[in-house]
Amino acid sequence: MATTDRQATTLALAHALSAAERGLAVIPLSRTKLPALRSPHRDAPEPVGPPCHGECGRFGHGVYDASTDPLRIRELFAAAPWATGYGIACGLPPHHLIGVDLDTKSGTDSSAALRELALRHLFTIPETVVVLTPSGGRHLWLTGPPDVVVPNSAGRLAPGIDIRGAGGYLVGPGSRTAHGAYAAAPGTAHLAPAVCPPALLRLLLPPPRATHPAATTTTDHGRGLVQFVLTAHAGQRNTRLFWAACRAYENGLGPALLDPLVEAAVHTGLSEREARATIASAARMTGRRA
Repeated sequence: MATTDRQATTLALAHALSAAERGLAVIPLSRTKLPALRSPHRDAPEPVGPPCHGECGRFGHGVYDASTDPLRIRELFAAAPWATGYGIACGLPPHHLIGVDLDTKSGTDSSAALRELALRHLFTIPETVVVLTPSGGRHLWLTGPPDVVVPNSAGRLAPGIDIRGAGGYLVGPGSRTAHGAYAAAPGTAHLAPAVCPPALLRLLLPPPRATHPAATTTTDHGRGLVQFVLTAHAGQRNTRLFWAACRAYENGLGPALLDPLVEAAVHTGLSEREARATIASAARMTGRRA
C-alpha cells in the first residue's frame, strides 16, 4: 500500500473515532465509497431465511457492522487496511440520522429543487451539518423521530435529491475517495444535526397504502414499473430495479410484481439472485416483506 493510502487510512480512522464520540455509528469505506469489507456469505448458497445482518459474528455486513464502540471500530479498520474513508449509518439512535443528498451529476439544480419544495410545503431547512462532496454536491444532516422509519430513496423527492435513511449511510467528512475528499462546510462542523421539519418528514415517508386500488390503475402502474426496469442500461440496472421495487411495495403491488420485475431485471443482464436481493432490499426499506 502506498504511503498516501496508509495516511488516508489513518486519517479516516481518526475521523471515524471522532464521529463515534458524537454518537454516530460508523463503518470503513473503500475509495469507491462502498463498504470496505466484503460479505463473508458472498460465495454461500442463497439463504432460505432472512439474510444475515451480522448474527454470524463476522465482519462484512455493510451498514449492519456500524458501531460507536472505539474497540470495534479499530477492529473493523484493522480488517480493512485499504479503507480510506468511513460511512455513517443513518436511522440509528441517538440521532436517527437522515441524510439529504443534493447531487450535481444529474444535470439538475437540486438545491433549487429543495428550495422550491420548501416554499411549496411551507418549511425551512434549519442550520445543520453540511458536508461538501468532491462532485460539488452537498449532504445535509437532519434527525428524525425515534419511532419513524425513513426509507432510502433516489430522486423520489425531486430530481437530483437522494435520501439516506434506515439501512443507508453517508460518507463522513474527512473521507478520501477516488474522486476526492469529503469535508464539512465552513461553520457547520461543530453543529449537531438539526431536527427534520415535520412537513419535510412527511414528504420523505412512503404514501399510505391504498386499500382498494382500481384494477386498471394497478395494471397500468405495474406495467410502467416493469417497463422502467426493462429500459435500464448498464450502470443503472440495479438503481432502476430498486426504485421500481420501492414504488411497487409503496403502492401495494410488491407481491404481484415480484416475478415480473425479476424477469425484467434478468432481461437487462442482472442475475436472478442479484435481482431478488435488490427487490428484497427495497421491501425492507419500505417496511414490507418480500
